[in-house]
Amino acid sequence: MSYILVDGKVCDCDAVVTCQVGDPVPLQVKLTNWSKHSVGPFALTMMPYQDYQNGVHNYDLQDAITFVGSNTFHIDTVKPTKDSVYFGALLFLYTGDFYLNIKFHEDNCSRELPLSWLCLPSVHIRATEPVTPAKL
Repeated sequence: MSYILVDGKVCDCDAVVTCQVGDPVPLQVKLTNWSKHSVGPFALTMMPYQDYQNGVHNYDLQDAITFVGSNTFHIDTVKPTKDSVYFGALLFLYTGDFYLNIKFHEDNCSRELPLSWLCLPSVHIRATEPVTPAKL
């Protein structure tokens, strides 16, 4: 089974993960090879975007989100029934609703692999204002 954890929570198609602006949000992507053959090499790239709900996706978010580490992970080979797990983190600089577009492509090539191979859910993250203690 493949899955994505955001801030320790498993993402599914209906879930929105809430985090606070300024706090690093841990990401974990686990891939399991259920085929009878080894797969790879390929690369996993995570690209955050905002969906304006009018058919437009804004990927120009360098002022709103940053990755702690790399947003691309190179995967050598995953043997049948074996797993490969990748870790990263996001840092949100502004509030808003964001999504992660996770793409797999052949290593050293821009050719994307079919999404049907992966069965990964969409990732919806809501960045909110940090909670400040009440003053008395």
